[in-house]
Amino acid sequence: MQKELLSFETIVGLEIKDEGLYTEYRNAMKGLLEQYEGGFRYDFKIAETLKSESEHPINRVFLIYFKTKERKLSFFADPEYKKIREKYFLPSVESTTQIAEYERYVT
Repeated sequence: MQKELLSFETIVGLEIKDEGLYTEYRNAMKGLLEQYEGGFRYDFKIAETLKSESEHPINRVFLIYFKTKERKLSFFADPEYKKIREKYFLPSVESTTQIAEYERYVT
């Protein structure tokens, strides 16, 4: 039986330093994310981290997905996304930790 790619997924941890500005970032990038067949499956605010291999604190964890890895790369390379990132993401996030990245298949 042949497997069919369902999505390309990444789990990310962030240290958010400005929650309001980060919310503006999410709102500003949502439409563009959907154009690239992307979205969020899970999104958590973390009150306490019990174990972490990252040197950076993490207070937000989410799973972002795209139809393919190529769609993900195209999204993050898009000039419109880069403007949104510069305006909202960079001043609102102290650090980023990529926890996992994988392809999800359906059989």
